[in-house]
Amino acid sequence: MDRFGRRYWWIFPAQILLALFSSVLAFLDPVSQKALFWLALAGICLASATQDVAADAYTIDILEERELGPANGIRSAAYRVALITAGGVLVMLSETLGWSLTFIASAVIMAILALAVVSLSSFHQPRAAVSRPLPMWEQYAGPVKKLFLKPNFWIAALFILFFKVGEAMLVAMANPFWIDRGFTAGEIGFVVGTLGTLASIVGAIAGGALTARWGILKALWVLGAVQATASLGYTFASLPLAPRFSIYFAALLESLAIGLATAAFLSFLMKLCDKKFSATHYAFLSILFGLGRSLAGVLGGYSASFLGYPIFFFITFLIGLAPLPLIACMQPTLSDDRSTISNGQ
Repeated sequence: MDRFGRRYWWIFPAQILLALFSSVLAFLDPVSQKALFWLALAGICLASATQDVAADAYTIDILEERELGPANGIRSAAYRVALITAGGVLVMLSETLGWSLTFIASAVIMAILALAVVSLSSFHQPRAAVSRPLPMWEQYAGPVKKLFLKPNFWIAALFILFFKVGEAMLVAMANPFWIDRGFTAGEIGFVVGTLGTLASIVGAIAGGALTARWGILKALWVLGAVQATASLGYTFASLPLAPRFSIYFAALLESLAIGLATAAFLSFLMKLCDKKFSATHYAFLSILFGLGRSLAGVLGGYSASFLGYPIFFFITFLIGLAPLPLIACMQPTLSDDRSTISNGQ
């Protein structure tokens, strides 16, 4: 994506492919046509990832530093709205329309988005000029090497890897905790899926505004600490004498805190990226971020089973605080002149 074309050249075909593959799912039987069904799902995953990387790169390309906080607050809130649409509205439609028509409906949504991307000039802004094309291998390896030339980038990489680990462990075990406490699917869906999503939207927008007001590093300190405190709500709710309603407070605190911290964290990731290599840089940083979360999700289940919920949730609070001292060492990383880095000087 950094080598060829503008960002919408990648976003538009990715969305068309998403629409096509979603339409194909409508006519496949997942039991008798397993191979084709899984190929269609794989196509959706590939096209979706392509769209995400190109959209993230475009965001970095067009934003100034002062806009990162509010923009990422809006992006995080929009993502939550999309989750409600995909995980709520479309699933509810499937009960009345059936899955085939529901997949067609999702395809129509993607086709409308693709039409907007290709038609509206606001999606067609030019990219930062690249001085010379790199050899194909260097197109990826070169920009990644330049990231590691930034002062204290190894510290930043560790921070990215571990910043969301405590949250990921908490989120992985939140729903099992609800179920073990005897709550119904309806109660979980209403509190976590509806009220929790609304709280995360409020948190994301507020986090973006606070990031713009305080700056990225201070926002990471404060909102990262708030994110860690989400575990304390569940720690209290898991105690034997805790009132039943305390889990509602814990769930809303979790959603609000995660929303607040996410806007600051995404702004931090984008600030590290060179606009000339924004797709490569952000994709690489996302790999670090995703790796930490994936491993944490696996460890969460084993840890909760071994330790019990109260101790487990309190440990996720400590794990959430652990990366925050690294922020004190990252001012040189963010202050580094990106044009100098991008030219390899």
